Amino acid sequence: MTEVLFYHLDRLPLERVLPDLLERCIERGWKAVVQVAADERLEALDAHLWTYRDDTFLPHGTTKDGRPGEQPVFLTTGDDNPNGAQVRFLADGTDVEDFSPYQRIVILFDGNEVESVEQARAKWKVVKAAGHEATYWQQNDRGRWEKKA
Repeated sequence: MTEVLFYHLDRLPLERVLPDLLERCIERGWKAVVQVAADERLEALDAHLWTYRDDTFLPHGTTKDGRPGEQPVFLTTGDDNPNGAQVRFLADGTDVEDFSPYQRIVILFDGNEVESVEQARAKWKVVKAAGHEATYWQQNDRGRWEKKA
């Protein structure tokens, strides 16, 4: 079964959290696909991943870049997996029907939006009922992730 991680974003936005999580995937030799809800969000995230730190960048691509199979991180608004990723990140309330191609699904939700929290709770129930291993992560006061469930 696929491992499903729920990340409750209430202290930092997606743009601050996602690069670190993607770096961990690359360090482990995993490919990742990141699904967002809108083209505008995809374009903003694409630009951000090239410039989020002065000393590095995160290698990634989108459909417009071509050669998706060669991308360690692929950004999309669809439910495709063009780079054969082992890890799928779902942001902005996006979803994917089939978890089976992935070792991990990472659901990132905005803890400051009631609708986002309700969607995450509903998804938690579906994931658990399907027999997937699910964990819930939240940041502490020092900005470190703590496993809460």
